[in-house]
Amino acid sequence: MRSDRVTEFDPIKSQTMPVLLKAPKYRKRRMRHSFWLKPVVQSLQRCVFGRLKVVLPDQEIMYFGPPSNHQAAQIFVRDYAMFRRMALGGIIGLAESYMAGEWESPDLSALFVFAIQNKAVLRGHMRGGQVMRLINRAYHLVHANTRRGSRRNIAYHYDLGNAFYKHWLDSSMTYSSALYAQQDEALETAQDRKYARICTLAELKAGQSVLEIGCGWGSFARTAVQKHGVDVTGLTLSREQKSYAISQNKDIGDKAEFSLTDYRDATGQYDRIVSIEMFEAVGEENWGQYFHKLKQCLKPGGVAVLQVISIDDEAFKTYRRSADFIQRYIFPGGLLPSKAALSDAINEAGLILEYVENFGQSYAKTLAVWRESFVKAWPDIKAQGFDERFRRMWQFYLSYCEAGFLTGQTDVGFYKIRRR
Repeated sequence: MRSDRVTEFDPIKSQTMPVLLKAPKYRKRRMRHSFWLKPVVQSLQRCVFGRLKVVLPDQEIMYFGPPSNHQAAQIFVRDYAMFRRMALGGIIGLAESYMAGEWESPDLSALFVFAIQNKAVLRGHMRGGQVMRLINRAYHLVHANTRRGSRRNIAYHYDLGNAFYKHWLDSSMTYSSALYAQQDEALETAQDRKYARICTLAELKAGQSVLEIGCGWGSFARTAVQKHGVDVTGLTLSREQKSYAISQNKDIGDKAEFSLTDYRDATGQYDRIVSIEMFEAVGEENWGQYFHKLKQCLKPGGVAVLQVISIDDEAFKTYRRSADFIQRYIFPGGLLPSKAALSDAINEAGLILEYVENFGQSYAKTLAVWRESFVKAWPDIKAQGFDERFRRMWQFYLSYCEAGFLTGQTDVGFYKIRRR
């Protein structure tokens, strides 16, 4: 997109307001929006990492960040209402604006990477106004993970229908990070490697009993039974997942059982426990109860392996007291732990954290593949009755998460835990 009206700001050369070139209508056209626009521009002036190109509705082009040979992140604003939504609602307002079609970006992940890299100067805009913060926080709190709340929260995300997920996940229906050895390998190969690594860390041996908390669509249970000869009991709160897991694992007989059971109601003792990206749905108020249940269900000397998404320790301090886009629209009741908080919760339960292995860049790659598959499958997904707002929400979600892992704002790891 070309224009002779360009706003160029170079923080290396200048610490003043951008110089406006050949834009006599700039103030007139945007007068009624300047209250919301001006603070954003002033903050973007101070960005020193990466490069951002902003195209406003009247075709005004603005550049922020130091000049670079790398492709700039881009945002094309269709409606100035975007700035009002962001000022009032922060990242949630920005997401709602995108879902409403008020702005576009050819690479959402690059845009979010730019925002995260410059979070020191953009933090206020990402948080939004106090009123909306309180409203969104209240929404998060009423979705607490009580037994009833957990069933409702899980159904909100996972009971969109097995057909929906089947369109864009790999053939194993695995909805958690893969473990890549090479960036160009197939997702299925990387998922197989992830399961193999979990089985190795869990020290699986034939005849052992394994409790899987949050069994998804049954792919780990199948791998563990077929390759290691163990007996798996899988727990889920999703009726859709339970139905699919049972139907897909009929050929392994009674070696794998799937139950619609809350982890708090698990009984018996097991040689091993595995839980893959389920802890994020527990809720901070229940972390102690979760790990005490693990301890109760593990035989003495038994091993548990968790795959857990974590958030940067410093960011966690603010994150745990607020609500973000994912908690509002994707995973109600969800909360990521920091690595330090997770370690503390394990130790407080009297368990031993023996080993941690992080692989966040593999999650960035997994999300990129999911996003591409989602876009490619959209005509089929749309035919199921999902609308344009839903498409934009999920593309925002997948790209937002990808950027988090690319920048190290979030991470994912294996946590090997042993009961004394």
